[in-house]
Amino acid sequence: MIKIYIAGPSVFAKNAKEIGEEYKAICKEYYCKGLYPLDSECEAAGILPMSKKIYLANTQDIERADYVVADLNPFRGQCMDDGTAFEIGYAVHAKKPVYGYISDARPLNDKIGTEDENGFNVENFGLPINLMIAESTHIVEGDFEDCIRTMIRLEGLEH
Repeated sequence: MIKIYIAGPSVFAKNAKEIGEEYKAICKEYYCKGLYPLDSECEAAGILPMSKKIYLANTQDIERADYVVADLNPFRGQCMDDGTAFEIGYAVHAKKPVYGYISDARPLNDKIGTEDENGFNVENFGLPINLMIAESTHIVEGDFEDCIRTMIRLEGLEH
């Protein structure tokens, strides 16, 4: 069974466990196993700080996964979640195919303008997100299920 690591800031939602169950159920509909970050057991006791335990559990899950599906939508500002960006980079380095979904796939400078609020130029490559993410990720406009459906089709994983 294909394993998909589910990356995104949904782990910070008040109903994060329920969201994870919903995402895993969608994966199951497509004959895949979803690996949701909150499923890894990280005991409070021990020498390592909890942050290190979470980091190790999540990177191990990415290693176990066949694919990564990531939420690319803005989180706490105009850009995607930085933890998700790291997970994408880690997955790319590990040679895992990455698919990402975004609700607004217009070019970044159409969404933000040519300069940000601090006067920095906004890149103009016609991409909906920073070029490093866009060039390493198959981007799907839509939601989690749209992304899974597209990944299954493009990767030839239909049943």
